[in-house]
Amino acid sequence: MSQEVEMKLALGQQGPEALRRHPLLAEHPSSRDQLTNTYFDTEAGDLKRARMALRLRRTGKGWVQTLKTSGQGSGGVSQRGEWEWPVTEPTLDLAGLAKLPPISDFPDGLLERLEPRFTTDFHRQTWWLSLDGNHIELALDEGEIRAAGHSVTIRELELELKDGDLTCLPELAERFVDQVALRPSDTSKAARGAALLLGNWPRLQPALPAELLHSINTALDAFSDTGATIWLSDAITALERLGRETPTLSESTTALAAQLSTRRSAMELCQIDRDAWLTPEIGGMLLDLARQLPDHIDIG
Repeated sequence: MSQEVEMKLALGQQGPEALRRHPLLAEHPSSRDQLTNTYFDTEAGDLKRARMALRLRRTGKGWVQTLKTSGQGSGGVSQRGEWEWPVTEPTLDLAGLAKLPPISDFPDGLLERLEPRFTTDFHRQTWWLSLDGNHIELALDEGEIRAAGHSVTIRELELELKDGDLTCLPELAERFVDQVALRPSDTSKAARGAALLLGNWPRLQPALPAELLHSINTALDAFSDTGATIWLSDAITALERLGRETPTLSESTTALAAQLSTRRSAMELCQIDRDAWLTPEIGGMLLDLARQLPDHIDIG
């Protein structure tokens, strides 16, 4: 087992090109790959309920099977268990899967009930940076998630820590946000695919301040995929509550809630497209809020 440590950032519509032009990356070498992934679960969603994700990925070098578990995180940063190994053909290695500790508690016969549930297909551009002794893989993903005849766009940047201090990830994100419209995202591709498959995003019941931050980011993820401004309203409500319960954050939460309210009103009046709501200013405010609430919570 390895421990995946990464920060996920959702990008605005012009974000990918702005990122490529950023001085940190413009002259830096990168590699490119096309990744096609099929996610598996039982019809009843046993893996999802156990907060696990199982995928089979096709790369330019062959097939790879991956199991991920739930972990700790917030503000786009996550740490979770990951098991990954190559397979020789596009079918699940059930024998290898059965040997993994997270699977041992499942009842007999569950693995035989696994079936394809949804797919993701995206182009990945990858850079490797060494900054202040930290080694980071940057993966820019552009494509889509497909489930039940529907699709949503993938447009995100993953900062994966290969070696070094976890705090370098949000610090790197802040170096980009002045020129790139990006924001912390707490929702994995697997969770987005499951929501698309079911046609339903779960509403969270946050209690702690860090849980409120998670619910804000998750609501913004839901809005990006559904276009339903009720999710912006949920994010605003959570921001207002966070400001009341954490007075030291009231100035930050009030300013961010006002920005989101303005963008929501403009969309409801058809003055801006839903993809135009995210700006570097809003992204910077969300990153700043995450920096002020560093506590990690259990996430799927």
